[in-house]
Amino acid sequence: MSKIRVGIPKLGFSGNLGRSEDDQGPKTMEEGGMIPMLEEMGCEIVESVYAKLSPEEEKVYGARLRLGLASSNLADIVAKQIQEGILPIGLMANCNGLMGMLAGHQRASGSWKPLRVGLIWIDAHGDFNTPETSLSGMMGGMPVAISTGLCLHHIRRACGIDPPLPISYVTMVGVRDTDPWEQNLIDTHGIPQISVADLKEGSPKIYEEMERLAALTDIIYVHVDLDILDPDDIPGANLPVENGPTADELGDALEIMFKHPKAAGYGMASYPWRRDLERKGLKSVYRLVEGVIKGVKSRD
Repeated sequence: MSKIRVGIPKLGFSGNLGRSEDDQGPKTMEEGGMIPMLEEMGCEIVESVYAKLSPEEEKVYGARLRLGLASSNLADIVAKQIQEGILPIGLMANCNGLMGMLAGHQRASGSWKPLRVGLIWIDAHGDFNTPETSLSGMMGGMPVAISTGLCLHHIRRACGIDPPLPISYVTMVGVRDTDPWEQNLIDTHGIPQISVADLKEGSPKIYEEMERLAALTDIIYVHVDLDILDPDDIPGANLPVENGPTADELGDALEIMFKHPKAAGYGMASYPWRRDLERKGLKSVYRLVEGVIKGVKSRD
């Protein structure tokens, strides 16, 4: 098999109000040894690039809007990589980066007609809140709802997701900590779920959901928020939730997902770079990437 061509698009913007826009999580994930590991696995690193704001965009104020503009630039990077047969492995400050990754997959059509993109959402949280259902008001709990057109349309359009994803294009994995009205939204829309037990068992449901999405869409994006993992495997996680999968278990599940030829991109968010003092969480990050690459390699 020829070398897997990999691109590493990065987004340091978080969209969080009152916090620094310069999150070092993407940089730490990459520089802790990711590139040598990928090369040892037979990958060619074609490019590693940060999504930034143009000089004109730098004049814009508002953390959420600036995130949207930076996400649109991330989308351009991702679209170009997919068009050139490169596997994007996105590294993001937090899950708000989802929107730029999805927009990039849409734009990979290279024409006026966007691709239909399926989303495998792997997170302890649903991130399916709207401003009306959220208990915290934090936009970091809303990116799936925004991406599917339920709220904050100006942010979605700034990120470049147009049209919004039909909710039938979404599968949630390992979600186990939701707000009450958020869970009501998930139930009302009937979003398919892959449980932590399914992950641990390597259930056939994992590939069955890839097949379900593949029948509806052109390509599939797989997104991981690292707090999906059991807290022992991601020390210092921002929003830890007990009883998650281990990195080995999730890595094996990602291998199953990326055996599917429509799995076109992968992204990780929310690495707790300040609190992962012994870098145990970083080892978990690389175990997940290993699963992705093993899956792609197995396609032949």
